[in-house]
Amino acid sequence: MAIVTGASRGIGAHVADALEQGGYAVERGSRSTAPVTDRGAVEAWVAEVVGRHGHVDLLVNNAGVIDAEVPLADSDPDQWWETVEVNVRGPYLMTRAVLPHLTPGTGRIVNINSGAAYRNAGVATAYNVSKGALARLTSQLGLGEDRAALVFDLAPGVVRTDMTESMVMHRGRTEWTSPGEVTELLLAIAAGDLDAWSGRLVRAGLDTPSSLSARASAGLGELDRTLGLIPWGDDDPLT
Repeated sequence: MAIVTGASRGIGAHVADALEQGGYAVERGSRSTAPVTDRGAVEAWVAEVVGRHGHVDLLVNNAGVIDAEVPLADSDPDQWWETVEVNVRGPYLMTRAVLPHLTPGTGRIVNINSGAAYRNAGVATAYNVSKGALARLTSQLGLGEDRAALVFDLAPGVVRTDMTESMVMHRGRTEWTSPGEVTELLLAIAAGDLDAWSGRLVRAGLDTPSSLSARASAGLGELDRTLGLIPWGDDDPLT
């Protein structure tokens, strides 16, 4: 069975629908079900889900928000911090609650992330900071011999949703990532076809299951598709 947060609309709804069509029992989270920033509500909901199903095969941390597209000096402190809480505290609380109940060896966690985690930008700084933090959470849990679980960052590209259509940076956009490109990667991850990418980012619209499998077969470096420090060269003391 699968848990999908933020599944009442947008990407979360597409993901939940695709999983159901793929044969999964899906529990759809929303603000009315369990606000992801509320520890008590999250723990109670996950306990209820586990009580019905006995285990969790897949957690998709999709719930997320974006702050106003203004420079940090013009941002609203309450909105800024709420964005960080939803986008970081939410996945943390959900992951913490679900980890003990993941199917041993095959349970997977997918964090819906963004290219904003890897780029410098002068506006919507809370969103950018929060997605960078989420990328670090993914790699810390999903990389290495002692990894906690199979954990993946899935960047959906720019899917046409209420959130993206409201954003200044996407005004006039004519090319969008299709929901099918997102769910194709999600289902491949869920099926175990991309386990070599645990701890790393995959991006819908640019990556495909076949291209990612081919790249993994050629070998992945320790820092490939992760968020990390780029040294200035071989003589950098931080290498």
